[in-house]
Amino acid sequence: MSGRPRGVRAARVAVAAVLPGELALAACLVAGVRPPGWALAGAEALVLAVLLLEAWVLRSLYVAARARGADRRAARRSAVQEAVPVTVRRLVLHELRALASLGRWVRRGTHGVRPGDHAAAYTGPQTAMMYGLLFVMVIETVVLALLIPWPVVHRVILVLDLYGVVLVLALHAACVTRPHVVRPDGSLRIRYGALFDLAVPPDAVASVRVDRRYPEGSLITLSEDGVLDLIVGSQTSVTLELNRPLPFTRPLGATEEAHTIRFHADDPRALVSALRQPA
Repeated sequence: MSGRPRGVRAARVAVAAVLPGELALAACLVAGVRPPGWALAGAEALVLAVLLLEAWVLRSLYVAARARGADRRAARRSAVQEAVPVTVRRLVLHELRALASLGRWVRRGTHGVRPGDHAAAYTGPQTAMMYGLLFVMVIETVVLALLIPWPVVHRVILVLDLYGVVLVLALHAACVTRPHVVRPDGSLRIRYGALFDLAVPPDAVASVRVDRRYPEGSLITLSEDGVLDLIVGSQTSVTLELNRPLPFTRPLGATEEAHTIRFHADDPRALVSALRQPA
């Protein structure tokens, strides 16, 4: 413990403490629920304070690692691994991937789709909801800009609101540019933006069918009997039966198994047909 900068434990605890709130806000945005402005401002202000603490601790750990003789790359890796919990690293990675999707969306590109693949979009049920949410957020930003008289508070709220707008666009862009993919060999890649990615090999598929359902629950819901629902806009439209349980990774790194997967595709018949007729 000697040589370990003070504040490492405090930084890890602080990040872990604000994580559930940040996830709740992200879930609200994905579901089309706009939290009150004061809740967003308070949550983001708290996140900003934690990030400042984290930056100070990371710098201290980096300097300590360099003093022990580590090169710059190793020192950076060591500092991040010691100060930032793995769940937070995954959350930040998801967010960076979503932001990177904005450029791909503008170029009308897709991620992980090769010639001969069948790409299946799944954003239909959430598109109108996302754009409606963006409209409300922009209106709120304009109204707050007119009502808040204090310049410093006005700038902080403006930055937070604009980032919220960009984040919602990024979440949607990640979903548009990362569709489900059926390969010519019959393998399937089931995705939801940058948050979920599951590869299903062709020999694991027992059956697939169009099956429209309206389940309740969060984006990723696993029942006690191993049925995984990947819910978009409160619906799924394809049911995939597996002949063996497949492991999948939740957005924050937890690994579980499912033997049936229900997910949404805007054109479920085309996806099912492509999966039943590999080249």
